[in-house]
Amino acid sequence: MTHWILIRHGATDWNQDGRYQGQADPLLNAQGRAQAEQLARTLAKRPIQAVFSSDLQRALRTAEALAAPHALRVIVDKRLREINQGAWEGRLVDDIAASFPAEWSAIQQDPLRARAPGGESVDEVARRAMARVREIAARFPRGPVVIVSHGLTLACLLCSMHGFPLEQAREHIPPNGVPVELVWP
Repeated sequence: MTHWILIRHGATDWNQDGRYQGQADPLLNAQGRAQAEQLARTLAKRPIQAVFSSDLQRALRTAEALAAPHALRVIVDKRLREINQGAWEGRLVDDIAASFPAEWSAIQQDPLRARAPGGESVDEVARRAMARVREIAARFPRGPVVIVSHGLTLACLLCSMHGFPLEQAREHIPPNGVPVELVWP
């Protein structure tokens, strides 16, 4: 059984504004950089076998801070990216609901399969991210292994690992910069 440390990247200005980031690539803000530094100090004395990250800069910079005290190279994988929010990226929730009422309603009614225009579904995110997690578990059967990723992607992993319905993924989004530890499978 692999010991996992799942971490949502440090904060960005878009997080603070309530903008959908998706696969857009805003950088960490001052708070996010401080969160990454604090995580690095918190985990510095813990044994860590590997650090994996999304290729998006907000996750990668957080992962690099965590990996540095362990002299580990961050292993980057696009399958750990955030959900593709398509036309909704960079927009505020109220603006999305007003500009895309049918699509917004579809997300509320079918949170597993509905998607933003040009985006992907929660089901698709869970399948790509869990495929990578299974590969990591096979390579590092004990851990601890760190994955630095994004809110909805990590929520999909948490639901899958805990056996929660994926339709509830949006209810399990972890806060920025807070490690979530579990043992799986």
